[in-house]
Amino acid sequence: MDARDEVVTPHAPGPSPTGGHPPHAPRATGTGRERGSLGIDRDHLPELLEATRAYAARLLAGLGDRAAARTPTRPAPASLPEAGIGLRGALEEFARRWEPGFAAGAGPRYLGFVTGGVTPAALAGDWLTGTLDQNPTSGLDSLAPDLEREAVTWLRDLFGLPSEHEGAFVSGATLSNFTGLAIAREWLGERRGVSVAEEGTAALGPVTVLSGSPHSSTVKSLSMLGLGRSAIRRVGLLPGREAVDVARLAEELDRLDGAPAIVVANSGTVNTVDFDDLRAIAALREHHPFWLHVDAAFGAFAALSAEHAHLVAGLGEADSVCVDLHKWLNVPYDSAVQFTRRRDLQIRVFQNSAAYLTPVGDVPDLVHLTPENSRRLRALAAWFTLAAYGREGHAEIVARDIALAAELGERIAAMPAYRLLAPVRLNVVCFTLASSPTPAGIAEVADAITESGEAFLTPTVHEGVPALRAAFSNWRTTESDVERIAKLLQEVVNQA
Repeated sequence: MDARDEVVTPHAPGPSPTGGHPPHAPRATGTGRERGSLGIDRDHLPELLEATRAYAARLLAGLGDRAAARTPTRPAPASLPEAGIGLRGALEEFARRWEPGFAAGAGPRYLGFVTGGVTPAALAGDWLTGTLDQNPTSGLDSLAPDLEREAVTWLRDLFGLPSEHEGAFVSGATLSNFTGLAIAREWLGERRGVSVAEEGTAALGPVTVLSGSPHSSTVKSLSMLGLGRSAIRRVGLLPGREAVDVARLAEELDRLDGAPAIVVANSGTVNTVDFDDLRAIAALREHHPFWLHVDAAFGAFAALSAEHAHLVAGLGEADSVCVDLHKWLNVPYDSAVQFTRRRDLQIRVFQNSAAYLTPVGDVPDLVHLTPENSRRLRALAAWFTLAAYGREGHAEIVARDIALAAELGERIAAMPAYRLLAPVRLNVVCFTLASSPTPAGIAEVADAITESGEAFLTPTVHEGVPALRAAFSNWRTTESDVERIAKLLQEVVNQA
C-alpha cells in the first residue's frame, strides 16, 4: 500500500494526510523558502490536489465509523505563520489540530438541526465552485447567472410551484426568510402608498405579522428589517398541534379592520414537522389583505412524496416561499433558495445602481435580487445533484428518510423509558423521557448520546416539555443506522 493510502484515524493524531511529500515538491524552508511557499504550491499543484483528494476520500470512507459528534476540546491557539508552511504543511496542520474535533455532519447518524449530507454529485459541484470561482451576481463576464437561473427553474418544478414564482439563491433559510419578508415589507408600503426602499421603515407605520409557530429565523429577520421582533403576533394553534388554527387567524385579521398585514405560514415546523393549511389560509385573502410568506425550509420536500404531497397543497398560492437546500437536497452548507411572485418589488428592495453594473432590464442580474453584491456560485452544487439524480433520485432520498423516521418512532414508542411527544408526520422524531422529564435529565441523555460518538441529536422544548429531536435528511442513512441509534437510546437509559 502506498503511504498516501494510509487511513487517518478519526479523532486521533494520524499519519500525514499527504502521506509524505509529493515528488519534487520541497518544503518552504531553506533554499525553497526563497521561492516562496505560494510559488512552490503553484509548481506542484496537481500533486497537491491529488493529495487533498486522497485525504478527502479517506474522510468520506470513514464517515460511517467516525464519531457523529463530540464535545469540542479546543486546541491551544497558534500564531500566524510568518513565511507560511505551504499547502502540504497546512494539510498536515489541519489534520493534526483541527480535523479530529470536527463532527461527522455529513454522516448517516448526525440527526441534529435537520442537516443533510452531501451527495457525490453535489460534492463535485462544490469543488468546481471553488475551482472556477465565479461571481454569479453579474452577467457581464460568464454564463454563471444563467446556470443559477436554470437551477432555480428545476427547483421550482421539483416543488410544484407555478411559473410566476421566480427565485434566486441565498445562503440559508434565514436569508431566504429575510428576503421574502423584505419583499413583503415593500408590499405593505405599496398598499399604503409609500416605498419603504426609498423612504425607510418610518414611513410605513405600525406593522402586524401573524403566525402560529414562527421559526426563530423569522423573528430574527423582522429585527434585521427594522420591523421589530414585537411586530409578530402569535396566533392560536390547533389542539395538540403546531399548525395554526385558521379560524383564529381569521379573527386576528378581522381585528385589523382592513389594514394590510403579513402572514407567515409554516410547511414543516421544527419539532413535529407540522403543516399549516395553506389553501385555507390563502382563501382568507378574499376578505383580508395580507402577504402570505411560507417558511418551507425542509417541509417543501414533502412534494416529492406521493403519500405526503398533500401537506404542501397550496404552496404555489404563497407570495413568497423559503426553502433551505442544505437540508434535504443534500448539498453543502450555504445554500437555500427563495421564491416570490412579485419580482418587481424584490428589485425595488435589492437593486444596486453602479456604473460598473448592468441596469435592471427585462432579465435582471442577480445582484438586483438579494442582499449580497457578490457571492460564490452556490447554485452549482444544486445543479449537479439535480442533473445527476433527477426528481426520482431525490424523491428516493425523501422516501427513505421518511420511512426511517417512522421506524425509529416505532422503536421509541416501544421503549418504556421514552415517549413520543407527537406523531412522526414526516422526517423528525420528537420524544422525551417517560418519567418526569427535566432539562437536566434531557441534557444528560443528549450528552451521553454525543459522547458515545454513535449519533447526534439536538435537545428542544415542545409544549413546555424538554425533549430530543432526531431529524432524518441524509442520503447515507440506512436501517442499520436506525438499529444502532435505537440500541444506543436503550443503553443510555439503562446506564443512568
